[in-house]
Amino acid sequence: MRLPACFRPVLHAALAVLSLACVPALAATLPLIPMPQSATPGEGQFTVQPGMTVGAQGEGARKTAEQFIDLLHDSGGPSLVLAEDDAAKDAPIQFTVAPGTGGPETYTLQVTPERIQLNATASAGLFYGAMSLWQLLPSGNAQAGATLDAVTINDGPRMAWRGLMLDSVRHFQSVEEVERLLDAMAVHKLNVFHWHLADDQGWRIQIDQYPLLTEVGGCRVPLGDGGIGEDGQPIQECAFYTKDQIREVVRYAAERHITVVPEIDIPGHATAAIAAYPELGVDRPQLQVANGAGVFPNLFNADESTMTFLENVLGEVLPLFPGQFFDIGGDEAVKDRWKASKHMQARIKQLGLKDEEALQGWMVNRLGTYLAQHGKRIIGWDEILMGGPLPDGAAVMSWRGTEGGIEAARKGHDVVMTPVTHLYFDYLQTASPAEPPGRPSLIPLEKVYGFEPVPAELDAAQRQHIIGVQANVFTEHMHSFDRVEHNVFPRIAALAEVAWSPQASRDLASFKQRLPNLLAHYRALHIRYARTPFQVLFATTPSADGKQASVALSDPLDYADIRYTTDGSAPKADSPRYSAPLTLTVPTTLQAAVFFNDKPLAPPTVLGLTTDALRTRSDEQLAMCTGALMLRLEDDGPRAGPRAVYNVDIFNPCWEWKAAPLSGIASVQIRAGRIPYFFELAHDEYLRTFKKAKTAYGELELRDGCDGAVLGSVPLPKDPGADGFQTLDIPLKAAPSQANLCVYFTGDTRPNMWVLDRMTLIPAGN
Repeated sequence: MRLPACFRPVLHAALAVLSLACVPALAATLPLIPMPQSATPGEGQFTVQPGMTVGAQGEGARKTAEQFIDLLHDSGGPSLVLAEDDAAKDAPIQFTVAPGTGGPETYTLQVTPERIQLNATASAGLFYGAMSLWQLLPSGNAQAGATLDAVTINDGPRMAWRGLMLDSVRHFQSVEEVERLLDAMAVHKLNVFHWHLADDQGWRIQIDQYPLLTEVGGCRVPLGDGGIGEDGQPIQECAFYTKDQIREVVRYAAERHITVVPEIDIPGHATAAIAAYPELGVDRPQLQVANGAGVFPNLFNADESTMTFLENVLGEVLPLFPGQFFDIGGDEAVKDRWKASKHMQARIKQLGLKDEEALQGWMVNRLGTYLAQHGKRIIGWDEILMGGPLPDGAAVMSWRGTEGGIEAARKGHDVVMTPVTHLYFDYLQTASPAEPPGRPSLIPLEKVYGFEPVPAELDAAQRQHIIGVQANVFTEHMHSFDRVEHNVFPRIAALAEVAWSPQASRDLASFKQRLPNLLAHYRALHIRYARTPFQVLFATTPSADGKQASVALSDPLDYADIRYTTDGSAPKADSPRYSAPLTLTVPTTLQAAVFFNDKPLAPPTVLGLTTDALRTRSDEQLAMCTGALMLRLEDDGPRAGPRAVYNVDIFNPCWEWKAAPLSGIASVQIRAGRIPYFFELAHDEYLRTFKKAKTAYGELELRDGCDGAVLGSVPLPKDPGADGFQTLDIPLKAAPSQANLCVYFTGDTRPNMWVLDRMTLIPAGN
């Protein structure tokens, strides 16, 4: 089949765009993410050979050329050499910084039969052009050349702020890990690293005037069994970044044209600081650094001494970060303790303020004035709008949706759109049971890609205040860096295209065709991206007699080419293609994989169809009775090694096997675990429900529907077994042939809660 001209692949080794409907713009068919503004085909080809020289002309060009050569080498591409100054003009690959009409982040990349020419008016644009050239060249096979079709790419960003926030408080990352993330941000043309450095669970930045911030506030005892040593004593974990380490990260980021924006939250998310210096809190509370999650009630007070403390902290922090913005947080500041404190009520009257929201506004304005005096702009989460007028030059991060951003833009303030509905990467990205702990409300890649940061309801002048877009990575559930990478990649590629590419050109089908090329580059750089979006999901329905099962296959990203086998081998390009649910005899082992251009996008998913497996459901396969606040939670032990993971609705912990086949079933076996209940719910506390216990330690009950008739009940033990689990058998009482089998544990969920690991139907006679 001969492809239309607009589908001619720019790189012969690149993935051909076969299934995309013909898009006139060549930019949509290049294997580049984010998609460039425009691309024009030329005549002929250029082959990049190992050992070719790269010439660098103009300020910053040599550094960019060195970075490009190193990146290409590290990702297994052809090895190139930086030309000496006297030979630079004759090199077949040219990087040039020269005056022009484009902005500092724009570039032109031209491939002709004679050479590759990359031009920009500033080193930032040259760097981004180098990242595009890197994507066009193949990863791996360093000894082979790479042939590029002639093309001219003119490119530049849509948005000025293209950001990623990393929470280094809930779980700490080493400097090396942070720099690995910066490397990956750079190849996506992201330019703002928002660094969350202080919260209830820790203070992570050295402050010389207040050493207890790190000596006390930088330490905590991990939750539950994970915080107990072999001697039975608590184990503290301490971590923070020294000023020299901060300078190193900022320097490293700047070399990749990334600005680091620090965040130190006020007045809430302050538990760690108050634990170190109780006089900072409301009525001098004696606190421990938090090891749980949620919204804590501990706030800084608004005394003059506390404001001096905050200004002194800023005075030490600001010189470390040369960027324009400083983030003061401002979110989730529950005012209950301010309201209950006579001292704080007197302070509100002393300052002539209306209420507690106005007091937070006063603190924001006070720090905004201090920052302005030091050449900085204040930025905070959208709650800072609630305390009255913001300082001139203040900017808002709209996280609770886009409404806060709309309000701020209408008031003349700059806005970074970062809504929890689309851009919080601690939410799971697929329904796969292989997803790590997180928030199971899904934010799949296509939802990220579909987010439009500039609201249509703003007029032209107001739209100019939408300066950027950002994804956030809160790490309550990410105790290792590989989990950070899993949650960030490949969704960050979708965010990058939203932030960089023209809105009118964005196309999900095109993006999905270009994504496999980027995945190959991820693998070459050893980025541990999520495979789950590219792996097959199974939905299994057993026959009435259990001798067969119908299995439906699906692909989270709908690449629509699933191959499968039933002979124990991994699927190949010539394996059967899935088109409709499969009827399989029990027992059978089914393997399935998603293919693109006859190559699997991820390792196959394996389903073992056995009689026992069909009678068992894991917690990931069960429904929640209400799903009010479902989380995928990790067990608190062992201290080292793999831990169990459970789906649980912490507001209403019960699990339901819908339409469970109970004909001939005599009992139900439940394997349960128990984890600490470590959530601070603030004003959502009233939503937490549980059923009262009738015996000393509560009961495990089965019902027909979450509020239906009781089908069976057994008392719970005081504790689980030594392995952390407890297996319980519940005889069924007059069960129907089919039921929505609901499981719950009675008794208060605090301080520990029972959770379901799996449910198995046991036939009579077993």
